[in-house]
Amino acid sequence: MRSKTVVILIGLLVLASGLPAAARPAQVQSLKPRELPEVYYRWLEEEVVYIISPVEREVFLKLRNDRERDLFIEAFWKHRDTNPATEENEYRQEHYRRISYANHFYGRTTPKPGWMTDRGRIYIILGEPNDVQRFEARSETHAAEIWFYQNQMEKGLPPAFNVVFYQKRGFGDYLLYSPAADGPMAFMPTYEGDPVDFRAAYEELLDRSPDLAYVSMSLIPGEGSAFLGRPSLASQHLLQQVGTAGWKSVQEQYARKFLDYKDVVEVEYSANYLDSDSLVRVYQAPNGLTFVHYALEPARLSVAEYEGRFYTTLRVNGTLTAEDGRLAYQFEKALTPQFDREQLDLVQRQPFIVHDMFPVVPGSYRLSILVKNEVSKEFTTLEHNLTVLDRQTGVRLMPLLLAYKAAPASPAADRLRPFHLAGNQLYPQPNRIFVRSDSLEIVFQVLDLPQEVRNEGEFVFTFLQGDQVFRAFRRPLSAYPSAPEFLESVSLEDFPPAHYTVTVGLDFRGKRVVSVSEPFDVTHRESIPRPWVYAKVQPGADDASHRYSLGLQLLNLDRLEEAKVLLERAVAAQPDSWEYALALSQACLAMRDYARVESLLDPFLKGEKAARYEIYVILAKALKESGRLERAVEVLSAAVSHYGVNTALLNPMGECYLGLGRKDEARVVWEKSLELSPDQPALKRSLEGLKE
Repeated sequence: MRSKTVVILIGLLVLASGLPAAARPAQVQSLKPRELPEVYYRWLEEEVVYIISPVEREVFLKLRNDRERDLFIEAFWKHRDTNPATEENEYRQEHYRRISYANHFYGRTTPKPGWMTDRGRIYIILGEPNDVQRFEARSETHAAEIWFYQNQMEKGLPPAFNVVFYQKRGFGDYLLYSPAADGPMAFMPTYEGDPVDFRAAYEELLDRSPDLAYVSMSLIPGEGSAFLGRPSLASQHLLQQVGTAGWKSVQEQYARKFLDYKDVVEVEYSANYLDSDSLVRVYQAPNGLTFVHYALEPARLSVAEYEGRFYTTLRVNGTLTAEDGRLAYQFEKALTPQFDREQLDLVQRQPFIVHDMFPVVPGSYRLSILVKNEVSKEFTTLEHNLTVLDRQTGVRLMPLLLAYKAAPASPAADRLRPFHLAGNQLYPQPNRIFVRSDSLEIVFQVLDLPQEVRNEGEFVFTFLQGDQVFRAFRRPLSAYPSAPEFLESVSLEDFPPAHYTVTVGLDFRGKRVVSVSEPFDVTHRESIPRPWVYAKVQPGADDASHRYSLGLQLLNLDRLEEAKVLLERAVAAQPDSWEYALALSQACLAMRDYARVESLLDPFLKGEKAARYEIYVILAKALKESGRLERAVEVLSAAVSHYGVNTALLNPMGECYLGLGRKDEARVVWEKSLELSPDQPALKRSLEGLKE
């Protein structure tokens, strides 16, 4: 077997920050199995019928074409691969070997193919038994087989159990035996006793065949149901478990993600979804701007090796979608973790987590994150509903952040770090699991605090173990030097392993003003691996890039006046940035401030500054709307010279020519536009009117 070229790091966290809105799944009508092409019908209803989960089956029937079905089948086998480090998929090979074996040996006594028989089904699901007892047909008992299995616990089955088959009426196929449904009398051709007296039937079968009698009341060794005089209900549950054992250990989330993201990730990624854990919080910076802090921890990270160093590139796409469906914000970035051999050895023994942050304007959003690993062609996602409140009357207690470590660190004016609060760098982990040797670091913000509340208020910390109060204590707000950010450290030394909820309440003059809660767990283990943190450092809170990002969000939400204020500040700070100038010009264009658009964009058409395509388009539109048609034609012509002809340039150019009374030139450019894109009915009508 050839070794794969990537190294798998278990427990690595990958950060991301947004997913295209197009990735949100639409309602898709499911096909009926018989509506599938024959090859896919056979795959679904014959080849994998015993090992495909209900969720996987549902997703497969919603796929629209053969390409999607082929990709899903690839993902189906990949998520069952017992040894990803080899090129071969050993699980798939073993599965088809079992089908071949069942067809060869278990279809001989029935017209059905072997895979459809009871023995074939159990063999395909559970594989080779540890032991088989066969009983030939006799006058006292029907032919039967007892299959004994051990070590199937990963399928949710007991450590040891039997599966029994028998020939009903002494001929034909072997049927699966159920102690509760069939009873001991099913093994005896000439049984004449009470058909519901299982104890009497057991006693008679014990005389005829002790080995069959022992399994007739229970399939689980040592259960002792025979002595109770009734069949084992646990055996009935066991048979139900065996029926679902073919897919019980499968993490079905990959199938749903395949359906959600198959249209927005490249072909080579679509079969390789990874689960991940995540954490999202919203905090206000000292200058009043609001930032989303987030972390994402996937099940693993794959890296490549080059000249003794290990690396990968993580492509991050992030979006914020408003409640009305508008795309408020979208960004892309690349993360490039690198390790030497010593670091890699450390990372292989602990998770790896990335922290990041970005500014956000008030509103309610769907945060979507898509991260693609360019080395392994794997992807993972984060989706989170997000509400960012505007300044309002009343105190706001922000959600708690529970961290396993707080390292004192003074804030830097020229940079921001995610999860840096109350004068400390916080180290949270999404699963919120702690050991008793930890200090639980409880971090939170209280915004819009009146001075009198700051002077006289107190926090009440309450810990619930289940629904019982385990501990409670109070602290005055005045005891914390870092308001409006607060940090409380609580030793977990005397916290028994259990599930807890901590509630922080703000009391003022005997009344509860506001409170917030967060769950966490204390484990019985003495230690747990903590992540290797990869933090994405951001420019300082006053950097122009944050005003630019916030201005874009406001622009996308049609909050033009607010957008213009922030974008003017960004442009003033970096007048040579074409991105900032273009964003501000779009706001000005929407507000019909055409002169400002020209003053912003015209410098980027001159000198050594290389104009972007969008600059030509926006400037030409502003010139056209302001009646400066000759200048608009000059700009559009320059764009054609740089980028070639297309309808977005030719159509407004024709309108300008028409406005100037140059009908022949308008006709020429519109005809060229129709050559490029014939499906333009409105343009055809304009051209016909021009000819008339």
